[in-house]
Amino acid sequence: MNNQDTRFANQYAIQWFPGHMAKTLRMMEQEIQHVDASLVLLDARIPLSSLNPEIERITARKPKLYALNKADLADPAVTEEWIRYFHEADAGCVAISAKQKGGANAVEAAIEKELSGLLARRQNRGMAGAKTQVMLCGIPNVGKSTFINTFAGSARAKAADRPGVTKGKQWVSTEKFDLLDMPGVLWKKFDSKTIASNLAFIGSIKDDILDVEELVMNLLDEVRRNYPDLVAQRYKLDAETLALPPYELMEAIGRKRGLLVRGGEVNTERCAVMLVDEFRACKWGRISLERPPQRDDMTDFAEEDEE
Repeated sequence: MNNQDTRFANQYAIQWFPGHMAKTLRMMEQEIQHVDASLVLLDARIPLSSLNPEIERITARKPKLYALNKADLADPAVTEEWIRYFHEADAGCVAISAKQKGGANAVEAAIEKELSGLLARRQNRGMAGAKTQVMLCGIPNVGKSTFINTFAGSARAKAADRPGVTKGKQWVSTEKFDLLDMPGVLWKKFDSKTIASNLAFIGSIKDDILDVEELVMNLLDEVRRNYPDLVAQRYKLDAETLALPPYELMEAIGRKRGLLVRGGEVNTERCAVMLVDEFRACKWGRISLERPPQRDDMTDFAEEDEE
């Protein structure tokens, strides 16, 4: 990694990992000993970038299920590639949209499948019917609170399209499960510009510590590389305009939207906010920002110890 990438990755390190996240990791270290399994929510648009290594380390001690949340915002073909990727690593994985009840039902069935051995042993010990305790974890703004509200069938947790809404642990009970919802946790330190950028694109890093214009220029550059037609259609761009350098492309879009200030100049900050809001709201279309890596580069997700 070059010096520019290092500066980008570490520029906001203190703000990205505040004290309450360190406290959450300590809580997770304690609570993982007392639950039966963990449910790790990932963002379907960036499954690898939302796979926090600290959460991986802690949850490796128990059976685990990955849920690719916000699958309704991601490219469905790429999401299928990710599901195969996890399954080929012997890792349980299901794609869901936390806002839809069907997603919660899919997770419930998948948890029971992943924990079939544990549940069978319980039944043999005369403990059939005991609730399964599951720790729910993930990065900020991945949709944990929305998932819990859908899973439990009522508004048990605060939900918002911004990071940092859940501040402390909370237990939520259903007929079969006790879910322990943990606050979102980011990396202690970023060594990858790509991961930091992806997390910023989806809103897992607070926007008020970022340069929104730089963020949007990087986002436009990334998306037009893989989904040029979606950007062109959304903002009615011809091929020549779409090929402009990122700042000029942002200006062209702002001009088409009439986001001008006195003198006919484009209000680029307002344009950048509009663009990132529309991307996150899926108005550009269903977009995945990363695809599974090659098999020989794959992290081994399967090193989990059963109870």
